[in-house]
Amino acid sequence: MSIWWSLHLRREAASVPLARRLLLGTMETAGVDPDVSYELSVALTEACANAVEHGGAHGPREQGGAYRVTAYLDGETCRIEVADSGPGFPGSAVPAVPSDEAEHGRGLRLIEELADHVQFGNRSGRGGAVVSFDKILKWRDSPSLLMA
Repeated sequence: MSIWWSLHLRREAASVPLARRLLLGTMETAGVDPDVSYELSVALTEACANAVEHGGAHGPREQGGAYRVTAYLDGETCRIEVADSGPGFPGSAVPAVPSDEAEHGRGLRLIEELADHVQFGNRSGRGGAVVSFDKILKWRDSPSLLMA
């Protein structure tokens, strides 16, 4: 089975649960194991929250602007990409590891823990950050595919 979708979302806090619910609904319909679905939804939530917080051209917490979420369920793998139009990752495009006392910056590490493969990068040409991550899927015993 192959399913993909893409959302163009405003950089507003209310967009984050929308993306999460769409991912969870897609995974439930496809018959993905609930634990895997949950882990991917938490990783997606962190990536979207970062896009909302840091993804604007004019600085942190800027209202307005947009970001894109794309999800692919293809065979045994789910790939998710979150791209924004902000300044991108500085320097080498690999975010620094936060200290144990840091109040921010742990979301990217959480994504790394929950996914099987993670890439952090900058969009070429237009600017902005891209976070993409993959996870091997496990399936429930009986998928609940919708029959039309």
